[in-house]
Amino acid sequence: MADTAGRLLTLLSLLQARRDWPGDALAGRLGVSPRTVRRDVDRLRELGYPVRATKGPDGGYRLDAGSELPPLLFDDEQAIAVAVALQTTSSTVAGIDEAAARALATVRQVMPARLRGRIDALQVTSVEPVRSVAPRVDTSRLVEIGSAIQARQVLRFDYDGGSDAEGAPRSPSAAGASPATQLRAPRRTEPHHLVTWGGRWYVLGWDLDREDWRTYRVDRLTPRVPSGPRFTRRALPAPDVATYIAERFAMPRWPCQGEAILAAPASVVGQWVGAHGVVEALGPDRCRVHGTSWSWGGLAAWFGIFDVDLEIVGPSELVEAAVVLARRYARAALPSNLTARTDVAPEGA
Repeated sequence: MADTAGRLLTLLSLLQARRDWPGDALAGRLGVSPRTVRRDVDRLRELGYPVRATKGPDGGYRLDAGSELPPLLFDDEQAIAVAVALQTTSSTVAGIDEAAARALATVRQVMPARLRGRIDALQVTSVEPVRSVAPRVDTSRLVEIGSAIQARQVLRFDYDGGSDAEGAPRSPSAAGASPATQLRAPRRTEPHHLVTWGGRWYVLGWDLDREDWRTYRVDRLTPRVPSGPRFTRRALPAPDVATYIAERFAMPRWPCQGEAILAAPASVVGQWVGAHGVVEALGPDRCRVHGTSWSWGGLAAWFGIFDVDLEIVGPSELVEAAVVLARRYARAALPSNLTARTDVAPEGA
């Protein structure tokens, strides 16, 4: 039975890849007789796949283009799992993001309308791969939040157990307030996007009470029913969601920020930047790095640790610091300094 099922999947894949297949060619690819191919085609027809026999000297088979294929047999939980898994695929594997996006589009196309709607409600931006164990989040909560984002409805919720990523105060329930105090009005936000960062789920949205962008951990958020009124989506104060989250989460709030172009692939530099910067690919062997530090000299020195040719973009304070640092190292490498160090070296060194 397993061999038959595997052969049917291979046959279906071949029919999708090429418009017309002679029966003998299919038999050769599958390693079976033409009679077995005919039986397998009949099985596909019984499953609802529109396989049509073609006439002519090389009579064979064709899977009708544009026909509606039978729906995949996913229950609700499986459909949500597929949507989440394909949208949060690790970006450490080259090309996997594009393949996952195409796979999600293919799966969505053959699902019933009801499940397609649930998948459409889960539009997630995966900013970085999971690095640590994080609290688990119910899929029902993700769907509820995703639906509010898709419908552009204000999300009303209680927020418990800490602060949001922008430093909002702890909720009364977490601070030990009285039950009467805990009955305060819910938080209200215009949800913009679901985001994963460091293995945790966040909602990015415009906080209506604080009148500013905020991020909230989903595991600390309890939606209230019903949702609020519809809203017109605001523009993010960044080119995209990933840039906004990277700037808010990964970049330390140090006073000196600058950019440099490094003569190295972004994939290599990105492994060592960590929380000190954001890397942007400019080509196969060049990248732009935005970094931060406690001082301009420290930032200039940090750009030098990658041991590649570089171009300081700015600001002017960073350029001046790089000049000062270059002179300092040049003086340290003068022959007189090297001789002095040799003269005082301990015997036997």
